[in-house]
Amino acid sequence: MSSGLFALLDDVAALAKVAAAALDDAAAQATKAGAKAAGIVIDDAAVTPRYAVGFAAERELPIIGKIALGSLKNKLIFLLPAALVLSLVAPWAITPLLMAGGAYLCFEGFEKVYELVVPHAHHDEAAGEGGTDILDAKQLEDQKIAGAIKTDFILSAEIMAITLAGVTDSSFWMQALVLAVVGLGMTVLVYGVVALIVKADDAGVALARSSILPIRLLGRGLVTGMPPFLKVLSAVGTAAMLWVGGGIIIHGLAGYGLAGIEHAIHAVAVAVGGSWPALKGALEWLTTAAASAVFGLVIGGLCLVGMHFVVEPVLKARRGSGTKTAAAEAKRH
Repeated sequence: MSSGLFALLDDVAALAKVAAAALDDAAAQATKAGAKAAGIVIDDAAVTPRYAVGFAAERELPIIGKIALGSLKNKLIFLLPAALVLSLVAPWAITPLLMAGGAYLCFEGFEKVYELVVPHAHHDEAAGEGGTDILDAKQLEDQKIAGAIKTDFILSAEIMAITLAGVTDSSFWMQALVLAVVGLGMTVLVYGVVALIVKADDAGVALARSSILPIRLLGRGLVTGMPPFLKVLSAVGTAAMLWVGGGIIIHGLAGYGLAGIEHAIHAVAVAVGGSWPALKGALEWLTTAAASAVFGLVIGGLCLVGMHFVVEPVLKARRGSGTKTAAAEAKRH
């Protein structure tokens, strides 16, 4: 009887070791895959704070909480199953989808840069499509949250696709576990950072009232430093969109046999890194990121031209023909 019990305990211990090893493997793969999506995470953290700006201080954290919950649903309920089905049914589609998402990031990044160079008017977000509807606080909050979750869906899709591309050689269940770990970890990281950023000025105001001079100075520094910090963060987010998007497309082209751009960037990065051996790794990374961002800027510009001179005219023509058809049908009746 006792020998049977000890055998059972040995089996349980063996299973526990296997499970622990699997979890360690999943954590390692999740960390590696998540690092590749760092640029998108930076952009997500840079973009999200603006959705909580303009509301009462007591509503900021609830708004961020709702956006974070929506982000988690995006990743775990919609994107994770879709990614797993894709890996089973059409793994060949992962690279083209990644490249399409990279092109979208380049397009968004180029638009932000273009807006800095050639500012143009924006519609008031608080207004409706006709520009005359005035939303109450609850409607405006719901609209902001919905907009943030839609934006997050695109960024989350890229995170999950990049993660999946990094674990294609793993088993189905390991892929599912890594995607879940990355999805949960990225959401906690991004929206934890966003919460800290949004509430930093309130914390600064509270600290500025302290009777202790160093604490009071720290509070004033937070209050005065947050606006320029947010501008810097926004610039870093734009750069991240361009270098990540450009890098995805460059790597995708190399996968299809068009590796000239990737090899050229690597050669330049190695040459720059070799000029200062003490900072070799950092210089190579910065050179690669900068070159990828420039390439992403070019791709984004081409996408913008395509959108304005090809896609939009086609859509307008189709809408116009649809309106004429509807009018003709109405006359007949």
